[in-house]
Amino acid sequence: MRAKFTQSFKLQAVEKALSRSEGTTLNEIANSLGIGFSTLNNWIVKARNQEFEIASADEIKRMTQDKRPHDWSLEERLKIIVACGSLGDEELNVYCREQGIYPHHVQQWKLDFVSGNSVKESAVSATEMKGLRQENKTLKKELNRKDKALAETAALLVLQKKSTLFGEATRTAHNEIRAARHYSLGPSGAKFRSKTI
Repeated sequence: MRAKFTQSFKLQAVEKALSRSEGTTLNEIANSLGIGFSTLNNWIVKARNQEFEIASADEIKRMTQDKRPHDWSLEERLKIIVACGSLGDEELNVYCREQGIYPHHVQQWKLDFVSGNSVKESAVSATEMKGLRQENKTLKKELNRKDKALAETAALLVLQKKSTLFGEATRTAHNEIRAARHYSLGPSGAKFRSKTI
């Protein structure tokens, strides 16, 4: 029997596929969702071409009432983990679809319980991470700006040094020419000042 997927599940699957990390392939995502690679590919094409059928009023209501995975309380998460403990892969995928979550959420929640992480800690760390990323981005921009200013200053110093050296060489040559005009050697080798007429 062919599985019938809800509109919300299709949209969530497409969103997950399009926002995947660099190392994750579409095939891996399709396997984690319990769907075929070609099915996921077809949904992505339909989403890009805006060809999904219009969702029913019940589905729209359910989509707006669906919780995001991080909105689930610790009690609800524990109930889901216990319920999924004895399920096989196919049954797990079906159950997760009914709950509006993915199997990887259940695995992450299980790891969180084992390691002792709580919802608040992960929310705070996500907020901290966002702040740190923003600060890192700002610092990189400032460092870039200062690097450019330093390079420009170094170039100006080199040009100033070259112009100073060139100026000294020019002044020295001019001074020698001027001195040669004003002083010339006489027949006895004595220097005397020439008169300009």
